[in-house]
Parts: sequence; C-alpha cells; structure tokens
Amino acid sequence: MLNLNDIMETITMIQEENLDIRTITMGISLLDCAHSDIDISCEKVYNKIYEKAKDLVKTGEYIEKKYGIPIVNKRVSVTPISMLVAVSGGDPVKYALTLDKVAKDIGINFIGGYSALVQKGFSAGDKELIASIPRALSLTDMVCSSVNIGSTKAGINMDAVALMGRIVRESAKLTQDKQCIGAAKLVVFCNAPEDNPFMAGAFHGVGEPDVVLNVGVSGPGVVRAALAKLPDDAPLNEVAELIKKTAFKITRMGQLVGSEASKMLNVPFGIIDLSLAPTPAIGDSVAHILEEIGLEQCGAHGTTAALAMLNDAVKKGGVMASSSVGGLSGAFIPVSEDAGMIAAARDGVLSIEKLEAMTAVCSVGLDMIVVPGDTTSETISAIIADEAAIGMVNSKTTAVRLIPAIGVEDGSELDFGGLLGSGPIMKVNTKSPSKMISRGGRIPAPLQSLKN
Repeated sequence: MLNLNDIMETITMIQEENLDIRTITMGISLLDCAHSDIDISCEKVYNKIYEKAKDLVKTGEYIEKKYGIPIVNKRVSVTPISMLVAVSGGDPVKYALTLDKVAKDIGINFIGGYSALVQKGFSAGDKELIASIPRALSLTDMVCSSVNIGSTKAGINMDAVALMGRIVRESAKLTQDKQCIGAAKLVVFCNAPEDNPFMAGAFHGVGEPDVVLNVGVSGPGVVRAALAKLPDDAPLNEVAELIKKTAFKITRMGQLVGSEASKMLNVPFGIIDLSLAPTPAIGDSVAHILEEIGLEQCGAHGTTAALAMLNDAVKKGGVMASSSVGGLSGAFIPVSEDAGMIAAARDGVLSIEKLEAMTAVCSVGLDMIVVPGDTTSETISAIIADEAAIGMVNSKTTAVRLIPAIGVEDGSELDFGGLLGSGPIMKVNTKSPSKMISRGGRIPAPLQSLKN
C-alpha cells in the first residue's frame, strides 16, 4: 500500500529540496572495438556506443515524466581508451573526437573514459594517451578524462604523478579562453572505482559487464531539510540516525529509477551510487548540512568530524535500502559546485589544507578547486601525491581535480556555469616540492596491502 504521507514527502523533496537522480550512466565495454587500424577502431567505437546508448536520453526523459523525478544527466562511460591505443597506435585524439561526436549525436551530457590506469607503471598506450589529454580536452566538449596513479595494492606511481602535474597545467592553459575548463574535465585518482557513474572520473572497468546501467542519486537539500526539523540540542547519535533514514529513502528512489531504466533498455542494472553531490543552487549544499549539524561555517574546527559522521550515515542508509550500492557513495565536497563551500572559501574560512583533512573522511578528494595560475606543475603534482597518500593508506578512493586559473588575476573567480558552478582562487603553499617530485620512482604499497 502506498502511504499518502510518503508520497507527499517525496513530492516536497523534489520540488523544494532539490532531490534528483543526478545521473543515469551507461557503461559500455570497447574491448571488442580494438583494431590495429585506428580509423577502423574509431568507427567500431562510434557504432557500438551509438547502438547501445541511442535510447538512453529518451528512456531517461520518459521515466522523468512517468514518476516526476528529475534525471539531471544522461551519460556514458567507456573502457579506458589507452587500451585501444595500445592496439591501434596513432594519434589518441582521434578517439576523443569520435567520443565527442557520438555523445553529441545521441544527446548525452558527458562521456567518460578518456583514461589510463597507471598505478604500478606504464603499459603500451598509456603515455601516448596521457600526453594527448590537454589537446583532447581542448578540442572536445563532452569528453572527460581520468588517470589512476596509485592504489593501496600497488603504491603510488610518482613518475605518473610528476607527469600529471604538467598535464593539468597544460589542460588549463589550452582552454584559458574558456575559463580553463579543460582541467575541470580531468580527474587524477588513487583507488579509482570501476563502477563510478559520476563525471569527470567515470570509466567502464575491465571487470564490468559488456554493457551496464549505473545510477547516481543526490539529495544534500533533503538531508539538510530533515536536520533543520531536529531541536538544536538533539545528540549527535540522533542526528546520524536521521541522516541514515533520509539516505534510505533517497536510495529507494534511485533503485526504482535504475530498475525501470534497466528493463526499458534491456541492459543489466549495475549499482546505485548514493553520493551527496551538491550543486551551486541554494539549499543543495553539503557545506550547509555541516552547518545545520552545528558549525558556524564550513571549515571551522569540527568540520572533519561532522563530515565523517555524515559520510558514514549516508553509506549505512544506502546499504539498508539496496544490495547494489557501489561507486563512490557518501558525501562529495567539490568547492565550485557547492554554494556553502564557495561562500566559505570566499570568506577565507575554508583552506586547501582543511579540505585535504576533510578528504580523509569523505567519498572523494580535492574536487573542483581553483588555484592561482602561476602554481607550478611540481606543486600540482605534490598536491596529487598528498591526496593519493591519504587514499592509499586508508584503502579509500581519493581524487584531485584542480583548475589552475591561467591568465586570471588573483582575487578573481572562474565561472564554469551549470553544475560546475564557479570558484574563487584559493591560496596554495608556494614552498617548492620540486626535488621530491623530480625523484620519480614509486612510493611502495603500505603494509595494509598485504591482505591475502
């Protein structure tokens, strides 16, 4: 029996509290598209993606109308393209242009997988693809890129870390006439998950099915609204319990949409990623949840503890609601995409150092952070290494998405528009890590990697 109160509560969540399905992402394996001729391989890539995903947008729109649930993004993730480059050789940017064309032809928002997995070293195709990333992102609109440079099992590939510092800078430089957007479409990972539906880090892992449908659900505004009804003296265990129950309700909605879309597309249902992914919209902020818990402003002392509780409660609520919770599930803290984070950064309350501490307990890492345009590639590499170390030692996913504001004066902001929002330029420690970065080599895997 449907309960009228539950129906009205869901309607309120959608209309007033920014509850949405953030994305339905179809993962597509391109392993059978590999060919020694890059032009033939690109043709096979286009044809397979088009065939499998041509009805994705139409299906999402139908479900939106049927249930009244907003589905903000329809996306595709593919096998890391470096694997195809290993077979075909040639200019990897041909693959990027193919991905961009098919993404536009089927009407999706983004396509992820212009990626390489180099946590333990470079294999055929990896260096070629990584070197092409800045050019690929400058010549395309829909393509997103990611590189996994470390893992708990493998340690950290410091040669790749040094290389990615240069790649991030070059990606921003080649798109400085577009708010340095290239760097905003590039993520550097440690412990990258194979089933993540969120961009820019989504790719289709080699252990995944040939085609699969993953769903990303988001509802920071719903959690904040629920907490606003608690008395100010409610103990924190009650706060955590309410977050858990709210996450349960949000996840059930994702399960419904995912199952429905899976049947309509005749594609296996993969996972629900229950991540509190904020937007610049007022009331749709993870920072404001932390402030509702009891902080004067996000970044104050106590922020890391509040975020740890939030992240844990979200995961517990999701697991109660579905046996298919995966991806990154938890809380995201992308600065430019979160109205509360933006305000805290502008006020100088939130620093990169505090954000780094917060990443030890959230679901991802240093995300959508604008740094000064003169930040050196070695400093960017060192920030990546710090973040990867947190992920490696704690057996969790961490990531870095920095945008050097090349050609922009300090004190200004970059404005990406849409879900990517805008961000103030945040101060970076200018003491040089270049000697450490230039050493290269590999930081060995930690003791906790020996779990067999």
